[in-house]
Amino acid sequence: MALIKSISGFRGTIGGKAGENLTPQDIVECAAAFGWWLLQQEQPARVVIGRDARISGAMVNQLVANTLIGLGIDVIDLGLSTTPTVEMAVPELQAGAGIIITASHNPAHWNALKFINHLGEFISAEDGAQLLKMLEEGAIEYAHVEQLGKYTLLDGMIDYHIDQILKYDLVDGPAIQKRGFKIVVDCVNSTGAISVPPLLEKLGCEVILLNGEPNGHFAHNPEPLPENLTELATAVVSEKADLGIAVDPDVDRLAMITELGQPFGEEYTLVAVADYILHQRPGNTVSNLSSTRALRDVTQKHGGTYAASAVGEVNVVQKMKEVKAVIGGEGNGGVIVPDLHYGRDALAGIALFLSLLAQQGKSASQLRATYPDYAMVKDKINLDANLDLVGLLKKMYLKYQSEDCNQIDGLKINFAKSWVHLRKSNTEPIIRIYAEAPDVDQATQLVQQIKQDIEAL
Repeated sequence: MALIKSISGFRGTIGGKAGENLTPQDIVECAAAFGWWLLQQEQPARVVIGRDARISGAMVNQLVANTLIGLGIDVIDLGLSTTPTVEMAVPELQAGAGIIITASHNPAHWNALKFINHLGEFISAEDGAQLLKMLEEGAIEYAHVEQLGKYTLLDGMIDYHIDQILKYDLVDGPAIQKRGFKIVVDCVNSTGAISVPPLLEKLGCEVILLNGEPNGHFAHNPEPLPENLTELATAVVSEKADLGIAVDPDVDRLAMITELGQPFGEEYTLVAVADYILHQRPGNTVSNLSSTRALRDVTQKHGGTYAASAVGEVNVVQKMKEVKAVIGGEGNGGVIVPDLHYGRDALAGIALFLSLLAQQGKSASQLRATYPDYAMVKDKINLDANLDLVGLLKKMYLKYQSEDCNQIDGLKINFAKSWVHLRKSNTEPIIRIYAEAPDVDQATQLVQQIKQDIEAL
């Protein structure tokens, strides 16, 4: 069981002892701190909230909403929604902030509060640090009965979100309509079921839905990795579909399965969308340090410049603004289209990917074959509470300092044809070890070598 309080939000397991898990007591304290933080800003005392379909969502939603109301803050509740929908709703509804109730790819016994500012973007590290300080100090004042906030349940924001995507000039609706794609969609029994099919149907696609009940009983591990998408891959082949689409519970990560039942590769979701955007709107790109080199290669092919950020959506967005990137995201299937909003958006990624597929007249497997082929291995080590992670990374740096090392987020070691990245997870009590090389065997060997080095220190 766990409770993680960080600058990127509060995440934990439901049940157990207060202070050690995400219990009702902890949820109220965290929501109160965020509400109190908002009241110190020069922004409207209005918060948009939305949640994915996980089992604890309704309970967490009510605790959050009523805590904010008790602070004198108006609450606009989107109910079952998606992370990118809430992000777009905050500025549209002129709210001062937003809270997304989702643990993203974590299993069903986890939940979390993700905080976004008045722009619909995740709060900055500085704001997150201030929020943590307010939580620690606990000097929060609630509103008198005459100043309690108001509660509004609002429908229709997913439709608004979809309409904004369809209006985007780089989404080629007519070409997609003409192709008439047959697509199998795995929504893992969360809010992808109420957002992905409506988008695809408006684009003229035939939709076959798997795990389409938004009841929070995840049919498999909800992280959209190949090993969790075997049902989808089988269905794509048996249905003779053009494509398989998988999203995570809050619909900000996108993974595809080709018509052959093979993974397109979550790392290549962003690569393909970037290829499409850059062909029509040349410019710069950004992804995090743990993402594939293929984005750099595609960017340079189009005459742009690639930049890497620390892991975390807020860091990617900051770097995108710095370099004026036309497209960016994360290699976990997260696509950020700044023309729409600065947030990972699987729905936008779907529409742009289908536009590319339709215009090029290729199958998904043919399209994948046009990109540089790298293999990535993602591993982890459980984080021992007594481990001196800073000291460990310093020792690893000293061992590999003759290589091209980057220390802005853990330690990334760049070799001539491969790289490895070690960093503490923001969402789980683990050390992540990612490696990329020309083939799986080389990437696996690199991960094993690094793990052996760590054990020897």
